[in-house]
Amino acid sequence: MIPVTKTFLPPLEEYQQHLKEIWNSNQVANGGKLLFDLQRELKGFLGVDNMILTANGTLPLQIALKVLGEKGEVITTPFSYVATTSTIVWENCIPVFVDIHPEFLTIDETKIEAAITDKTTTILATHVFGNPCNVEQIEIIAKKHNLKVIYDAAHCFGVKYNGESLFNYGDISTCSFHATKIFHTGEGGAMFCKDEDLYKKLFYSHNFGHKGEEDFHGLGINAKMSELQAAMGLAVLPYVENLINNRKIIIENYDCLLNFEKLRKITIRKQSEWNYSYYPVIFENEEKLLMVQKALNNKKIYPRRYFYPSLNNLNYVAFQEMKISEDISNSILCLPLFTGIRKSEVEIISGIINNIV
Repeated sequence: MIPVTKTFLPPLEEYQQHLKEIWNSNQVANGGKLLFDLQRELKGFLGVDNMILTANGTLPLQIALKVLGEKGEVITTPFSYVATTSTIVWENCIPVFVDIHPEFLTIDETKIEAAITDKTTTILATHVFGNPCNVEQIEIIAKKHNLKVIYDAAHCFGVKYNGESLFNYGDISTCSFHATKIFHTGEGGAMFCKDEDLYKKLFYSHNFGHKGEEDFHGLGINAKMSELQAAMGLAVLPYVENLINNRKIIIENYDCLLNFEKLRKITIRKQSEWNYSYYPVIFENEEKLLMVQKALNNKKIYPRRYFYPSLNNLNYVAFQEMKISEDISNSILCLPLFTGIRKSEVEIISGIINNIV
């Protein structure tokens, strides 16, 4: 069987070395040594100043919207994982969709201003498959209309734009450290923020509002990462650069083997250092996609329709037609990509696709 992805697990003995520290300290949660070690290592690796580690990748979005969304309208993309939209609704904000760019697959910044009303508080955009949004234009629009910007950067670990971490853009950026990601803590995430006052609000919010043991700064929830999660992160981090390089080679193999006369790929924005996190291909139509998917499944190969469906079709949001997003969602397929997939398997996958398209 060839799945769409596989979790990278570090050598067991290396993970166990970190676990021994937990057993010796008897501290499993609430900001132990391993959490601070991981935070320090990640800051250096990523080139960021302020970072808060969290128990999963959705909590940072929830906290960001709680702090900045103010129960208003949030301009967002219909082409993302469901958490981007469900979090907006969960936090009692109203999603207002803006269609996507057909090549970059990120929110089309030229259509944002037309969606702004006097109820708009925030722009929540996704760097799709680790591909940066047009952050310069979004910042100009946000400043012009006094809006806040949150980036769902779940796929962006290690991505740089204009020579610096993509997490340094926007008022708040969030990331997922889920087991399927290049860097993971089993389950986990982080939020990034350059403004010191906003950082303090985020920090208090992720720890019940605690300000010391007996005082509370304000409303908060429990979003803290555990020592067990931090241990996994510390064991995985030394391998990340090799993992990215390995994925780059796999993608280059796909690029050489696939017939792109009737397929197309995502266009990575210029000035980006990509992390090769996913390999999506876009078919002529949904019929061809379904034919390919069936043929691959018959060989126990399991790509994923990602992202599908277009989020404007969710039954808990007001429908807004998003033609480009709907067309892309109906015709995009993420092919298997993970450390350990063999070139011969990539050849089989590519051959099956080429025979159909």
